[in-house]
Amino acid sequence: MKKKTVRLNGTKKPKKKFKYPKTDIEWADFTVNLWWGCMKVSLGCEHCYAEKDAKFYYRIPIWGKGTSRRKIEEAFIKLDDLQKEAASKRVTYRVFIGSMMDIFELPQKLIDKNGNKIEDITTAHLRYELFKNISDHKYDNLVFMFLTKRPSNINKMIPDAWKIDPPANVFFGTSPVDKGTAFKFIEQLLTVKGNKFLSVEPLLEEISLKPWLKDNLINFVIVGGESGGDREERFNPDWGRIIRDECLETNTPFFFKQVDRVRAIPKDLQIRHRPIEVYGCAATACKAINDESYIAMNAKATKAPKTTK
Repeated sequence: MKKKTVRLNGTKKPKKKFKYPKTDIEWADFTVNLWWGCMKVSLGCEHCYAEKDAKFYYRIPIWGKGTSRRKIEEAFIKLDDLQKEAASKRVTYRVFIGSMMDIFELPQKLIDKNGNKIEDITTAHLRYELFKNISDHKYDNLVFMFLTKRPSNINKMIPDAWKIDPPANVFFGTSPVDKGTAFKFIEQLLTVKGNKFLSVEPLLEEISLKPWLKDNLINFVIVGGESGGDREERFNPDWGRIIRDECLETNTPFFFKQVDRVRAIPKDLQIRHRPIEVYGCAATACKAINDESYIAMNAKATKAPKTTK
């Protein structure tokens, strides 16, 4: 008969801590980057936090035209671990792809962490591997949030099958920051089938999203001011209130992220709706993100937490 192990102090053995910390990007649970590096393409990129982080943590140039991208070797290992952890807990994790890259950037050459060239593969190969794994139901407990400033590339780069019937656990998003990018980026995003969201940050002027929200064409809206630069004075909370009211009117989940790096979030903007989490999302087909039961459940705004639980 197997003997039971008894702790001398009578306490229970502490649970093993998951090795990946939750992300500070509150509308997601975790971030995964297949590579580091990108190139500025809009006014919203002017004070890019990711570029600053890359220069601080990785001295080799990986930002801008003519530079290579740093391959993150552990990216797929992390995805496997996240899937295993989520499945064991019978939950889904929202995974942001990616905080230090743009998944729909044109193919770029790769280097390793030491700056050595990686031959024979580009960022396109990493993107293909991720999409294939999702199509093969390898990550059914992960909900992927693909955010891009290049929405016109989405249909050019996703698998053909996704153009007809995209996976239920994939959300395509873009980042309009003013009237010009709102019309351009959102119209390009709407050519893509499946779940769609907007990350309207940094919001640089007053805009209306109502033309795209009224028919539930957009499933989730995130709004925020500048977080990576010195433009605190440029964000007017009333701009956030306009989009908040449009979202409430159209039953579109609304998530207010921040005013800026200094000012507190006004009480009436402390609203943080999120996508519904459904166990086995891809296998059982996720409910629409603007499901009435979800809206009712989140009807009362609560104070925005410091981190996503």
